[in-house]
Amino acid sequence: MNQLLESQNADLLMVTGRRRVGKTFLINNVYVDNFVFKFTGTQHANRANQLKKFAEKLSDFSKEPIDAFQPKNWHEAFSLLKKYLLGLRKTKRRKVLFFDEFPWIDHKKSGFLEEFGYWWNDWASTQNLLVVISGSATSWMVRKIIQHRGGLHNRVTQRIHLEPFTLSETKTFIKTINKGISDYDILQIYMCMGGVPLYLSQLKAGESAAQAIHRICFSKTGLLRTEFEDVYASLFDNYQNHVAVIRALAQKWSGLTRTEIAQISKLADGGSLNRILEDLEESSFIMKIQPLFNQKKDVIYRLADEYSRFYLHFIDGKKYGTIEDWLKFQTTSSIYQTWQGYAFETICIKHAEAIKKCLGISGIQTSVNSFYKKGNDTIRGFQIDMLISRADNAINLCEIKFYNGTIRFNEKLANNLREKRSLFKELSGTKCSVFNTMITTYGIDKSFYNSSEIDNEITMNSLFE
Repeated sequence: MNQLLESQNADLLMVTGRRRVGKTFLINNVYVDNFVFKFTGTQHANRANQLKKFAEKLSDFSKEPIDAFQPKNWHEAFSLLKKYLLGLRKTKRRKVLFFDEFPWIDHKKSGFLEEFGYWWNDWASTQNLLVVISGSATSWMVRKIIQHRGGLHNRVTQRIHLEPFTLSETKTFIKTINKGISDYDILQIYMCMGGVPLYLSQLKAGESAAQAIHRICFSKTGLLRTEFEDVYASLFDNYQNHVAVIRALAQKWSGLTRTEIAQISKLADGGSLNRILEDLEESSFIMKIQPLFNQKKDVIYRLADEYSRFYLHFIDGKKYGTIEDWLKFQTTSSIYQTWQGYAFETICIKHAEAIKKCLGISGIQTSVNSFYKKGNDTIRGFQIDMLISRADNAINLCEIKFYNGTIRFNEKLANNLREKRSLFKELSGTKCSVFNTMITTYGIDKSFYNSSEIDNEITMNSLFE
């Protein structure tokens, strides 16, 4: 973004990312001294309403009375914008224009996108301007801008997709608010909110994870008590279908195939489901896990958004009146403890790069895969939700366990690891070296029972790297 300020060419920068991830905050802070025009679309507003607000912004920036700007359509609006920009005095400072919530401006049959493309191609692309377009509906931006076959085809000169914070970035951010909080508490907060900056900004100094989660998620004024519907409604037309897919995926921790999603969500298994899955994946709400041997029909879709999963399991239709009620549930409920285990598993998959670094294989080409074999009368079926297939002829079978202390290693756990490795080799037919890799919160206590079944041991500290 700073490099674009030094460019002598016309540049069109597209910034995408899910709602609440900080796109507008980032753009406003980097380009605060360079804006010559900013306009934000309004959701569900018609063309006349958008044009009125566009004229108001032109009036604000130009210091001209609003009567000077009364466009009847987007062609006239961009003509007025061009006239205003031509009237600006020449300076060495790069001129930046910012169109925020871009998909909301392009109301059906408004003509906005066509006129924006014409304005860019006919004039703006020959000027020393930096035009920034941003929107939370990432799939819309990709289809309408990147894959556009009309006037905007190949016109974006730079693209940034802003992802939620990693655990490391989350820790850095939270420590500016709550210096005394532990990594374990940060991990628990991440399980509920993910790395979404706005959600994390709700934290307060001196709060434990349990206190923060109760206040933000369950109190009457808590941001995340009612955020779920708003997230999807703001991004997608007919968002109820997207929510149906999210609800289906929340029912099975290890994920679902496309066929299973269609069955559970009651959506037709056709092109519309394809579009919904693309929408959700582009916006980082779901992720695809490829089977080890690339069987396309068995691709697993997994819910990747921590808040959506937490909401559907613990907020939706439920009440925890006091902090005491929540604390009791959190510490005694086997349902919550099971949820923590699976939530930790998803976080590990999303932080595969940190795990690779810990294993010393950062420079090796890898893929994160799933593996599933249905059992029969002679062989027990089993599933491995995370394995790392490596270009150096090795595979890491990752056993992931979340616990509030060190895990006591015993004969049962050793036998389970031994059997999984043996069955995997037999059923997959792999000739690779196969390493059992334990990923835990605080590590393993081997003083109780020592075994050679664990080849690699990783703790949550590595995920914060």
